[in-house]
Amino acid sequence: MLGGALLPCSVAPLTGFYRDGCCNTGPEDLGLHVVCVELTAEFLAFSKGRGNDLSTPMPEYGFPGLRPGDRWCLCAARWEEARRSGRAPRVLLEATHIAALEICGLDDLKAHAVEV
Repeated sequence: MLGGALLPCSVAPLTGFYRDGCCNTGPEDLGLHVVCVELTAEFLAFSKGRGNDLSTPMPEYGFPGLRPGDRWCLCAARWEEARRSGRAPRVLLEATHIAALEICGLDDLKAHAVEV
């Protein structure tokens, strides 16, 4: 996003559309999972209320359930929706893919930036 190499977002829990720890994207990633965030309890509750429960483990899919403080590659549209509702989690810009700019404004992402 900032012109350098895309840094990893998280390997514990393992994130990314391709589960490679990075917010990489490709033609298969219809949800555009490209915004690396640091999750908060407020955002997890917001997402659950929108029908995307990220906190409940689903072992049958190898999904551990997420907790506040975890880093995760979030769909750009969900991040933007949360931002407009005042509940956007902090963003790790160096680990966020430039494709996020298709949906999110750079100034908005920068306003929510946290150090890697």
